[in-house]
Amino acid sequence: MSAHRTVGAVGSRALLHLVIVLACLVWLLPALGLLVSSLRPAAAVASTGWWTVLATPFDWTQYTLENYHHVLVQDQLGRSFLNSVLIAVPSTVLPVLVAAFAAFAFAWLRFPGRDALMLTVVGLLVVPLQTTFIPILRLYSQWGLAGTFLGLWLAHTGYGLPFAIYLLRNFFSALPRDLFESAYIDGASPLTAFFRLALPMSTPALASLIIFQFLWVWNDLLVALIYVGGSPGVAPLTVRLSSLVGSYGQEWHVLTAAAFVTMIVPLSVFFALQRYFVRGILAGAVKG
Repeated sequence: MSAHRTVGAVGSRALLHLVIVLACLVWLLPALGLLVSSLRPAAAVASTGWWTVLATPFDWTQYTLENYHHVLVQDQLGRSFLNSVLIAVPSTVLPVLVAAFAAFAFAWLRFPGRDALMLTVVGLLVVPLQTTFIPILRLYSQWGLAGTFLGLWLAHTGYGLPFAIYLLRNFFSALPRDLFESAYIDGASPLTAFFRLALPMSTPALASLIIFQFLWVWNDLLVALIYVGGSPGVAPLTVRLSSLVGSYGQEWHVLTAAAFVTMIVPLSVFFALQRYFVRGILAGAVKG
């Protein structure tokens, strides 16, 4: 009987591993095809598929970096890349910083209207972004924030705060209460407890939130397109890439190079912080 159970367990693990490998291949194949196509000249892209890279013997002469030089230098994608960095980094730091303070207050401080405010924050999660574009854009036009980095920072911060507060508040609420009570007995202030206890123990949740916020801001097209308007000097990669699609049409070798440039930073951020990702998401869902 135990032998049958052992065989069944091995078979289940093998099936699970097979499903995981297949899922990884399905996820990786488009990115691999994009990378290979971005390294091929126009004639090769038009005549053969990217999977010819698997043919033997491998011919290095069929691949070039000219496509990347074209989009980074001639199409000034390098400037748009810098704009995306200047937009994404503050738009990630600001909501995470503000949300950390707010989430700690909602989890551990007592003040009038705390529950009502928390319900309001949760309710904001279901408000469509599209309903806010016109009134905020009018305010931006009056205040001179339209087409500026500051305007995009404030917009992404406001849009990201409800989810950030909700996630971190759930995580902070699950931290050991005895630890904070002991700190307060020893004379620690709420600010000290926040910096010395809450933040060091919240690394997985903070890393997960940073991944979510950074990827959302970096890949955003709609918000940037609305608030940047006719300011090409502030336009991020997504806005520039959308204009390249219209400009180049069927020149896939150039478009694939531009698209892969936009993927480099998000992939780097995800793989750098992925060990915290699952732990942070699960921990944030334990208690609410």
